[in-house]
Amino acid sequence: MKLFKTTLQGNSNVGLYAYCTDQYCLLAPEFTAEQIATIQTVLQVPVYQIKIGHSSLIGALVTGNNSILLVPSIADEQELLRLKQLGINYKVIPSKLTALGNNILCNDAGALVNREYSADTKKIIRQALNVTLHPGEIATTEVPGSCVVHNKQAAVIHAFATQEQIREAEDLLGIKCTKATLNFGSPYLRSGLFANSHGMIVGVASTGIEIENIYEALGFMEQE
Repeated sequence: MKLFKTTLQGNSNVGLYAYCTDQYCLLAPEFTAEQIATIQTVLQVPVYQIKIGHSSLIGALVTGNNSILLVPSIADEQELLRLKQLGINYKVIPSKLTALGNNILCNDAGALVNREYSADTKKIIRQALNVTLHPGEIATTEVPGSCVVHNKQAAVIHAFATQEQIREAEDLLGIKCTKATLNFGSPYLRSGLFANSHGMIVGVASTGIEIENIYEALGFMEQE
């Protein structure tokens, strides 16, 4: 089982409430026990429920790679203690741009970040991730993290990304990027999708064609 279509209390923007890697998955507390069990089966990693900055919008607030989790400065001491207890290596990023998941696109190879981050903050992000970092945008938006979902095999990218932007993302991330939409036409892929190398969770409002495109692009068809 590599695919799960679901909502969070009727909301198909499930990606806003989750973050996952090939090691673990963080979910908002509002997911049910039944959903958690299915997500754990699909992603094949332990699942932990948590809030960040007293918010359930985990997908918008955190990002990272297989080495480290980037956490916004609005996270409180109890939340950071919870991450430590879970054995998750994290780095707090001091910036007013607290939606790190939206503003930073990154993996183990590279990062594309909002140009509005200061030089000092970009340096902190680059050193924490230990990757090459470039400022930039995707399509017409300055929040590249909201526009791409990836695993170690490949990525899906905003449907209106230019060829130059796709090439830059592919060069930075070291993986192929395929244009996609979800939830009946939304190009902001992170809002309705989270995935790792084992499977994907997508908003139930996504069409069959959208899901098939993402499923194939992220390499799951080849694993069957």
